Amino acid sequence: MREVKNGIYWVGAIDWNMRDFHGYDTPKGTSYNAYLIVDEKVALVDTVKEGFSEEMFMNVSRLVEPERIDYVIINHLEKDHSGSIEEVMERTKGARIYCSTRAKPGLVDKYGERWPIVVVNTGDTLQLGKKTLRFIETPMVHWPDSMFTYVEEDRVLLPNDAFGQHIATSQRFEDEVRANIMYDARAYYANILMPLSSIISETLKKLPSLGIAPEIIAPSHGLIWRKGPERIIRAYEEWSQFKARGEAVIAYSSMWGLTDEMARLIAFGVMEEGVDVRVYDLGVSTLSSIMTDVLEAKAVIVGSSTQNNMMLHRTAEFMAYLKGLRPKNKIGAAFGAYGWAGGAVKEIDEGLKAIGLETVEPLSLNHIMTTLSHEDKKRCVEFGRGIARKVKEALK
Repeated sequence: MREVKNGIYWVGAIDWNMRDFHGYDTPKGTSYNAYLIVDEKVALVDTVKEGFSEEMFMNVSRLVEPERIDYVIINHLEKDHSGSIEEVMERTKGARIYCSTRAKPGLVDKYGERWPIVVVNTGDTLQLGKKTLRFIETPMVHWPDSMFTYVEEDRVLLPNDAFGQHIATSQRFEDEVRANIMYDARAYYANILMPLSSIISETLKKLPSLGIAPEIIAPSHGLIWRKGPERIIRAYEEWSQFKARGEAVIAYSSMWGLTDEMARLIAFGVMEEGVDVRVYDLGVSTLSSIMTDVLEAKAVIVGSSTQNNMMLHRTAEFMAYLKGLRPKNKIGAAFGAYGWAGGAVKEIDEGLKAIGLETVEPLSLNHIMTTLSHEDKKRCVEFGRGIARKVKEALK
């Protein structure tokens, strides 16, 4: 249990061993953040994943008996937030649930009409005493039922799945840790929220007109932003608009080492033009770590050897992951080596175009032995230099 501000407390649970979240690699674990607001009336904002409720109840019991909870705010139905709702309602004995219009059918479908449910819309408020909760519907940030809860007097925003990170720590505030929390927040956005960027951008634009000016942002995963929360808001604005940096990401898989050599030579060419580059062998790198860099990169360069006239399965997996996250405002490029028949590079190039990336002429090299000729090496370096020049031109 930790006080966030003036009677607003973190009462969640820590999942130290979570390593995969929706297929997204989470090497640092995560937390399920629930918040208790203690006033004349007591409100619990979100619950925790099933199996972690005892930790939440221990935190709550240090402040009030669970029976004292008057309201349970469900910002989002996904089970990592609402998984303990049945236990909560059994122990609160008469609490009312507050949720969005789109959340109520999900609750009724799973639990029936066992509990009193109050549906709220954007701008609706709930008075706890001295504190006022204001609700903001945020559909598709990141589910149709999602909403934010804002404690007006304390300027504390409880945005559920927005502004979070997957980190398990004994600290609760981002200024208490030495780790690069912005990187973790970027990884979270890149692998979960990127496909919803246009909706997120519009939502962020609306918040000031709704009187939302938070001094603290307390998300439902990871650490709480209390020192300069405008940093994460500004980052979300840039990410949601796909504002790119002068960087390139190379992701590839290789059969006999030729495509691997091509990747390193292409990277050399990119660097010669003064553009930063990150190179990932798909056989040893996680998709989520690659996508974390793709979010801010201007160029995505994808390579594969050819097998059965197709790209290798690891590249195919990456292309499917990339397609699902739908990055925009980027340059795409395909490369690879093949033996007696090609196909992989064409397949990658078509996939990048289908995603909507601006593509360059792909580079496909035929080989009989496992060596690149001097001319082929020069072509790879020039391929990288040409992409880097396009990156610099696009960012002028």
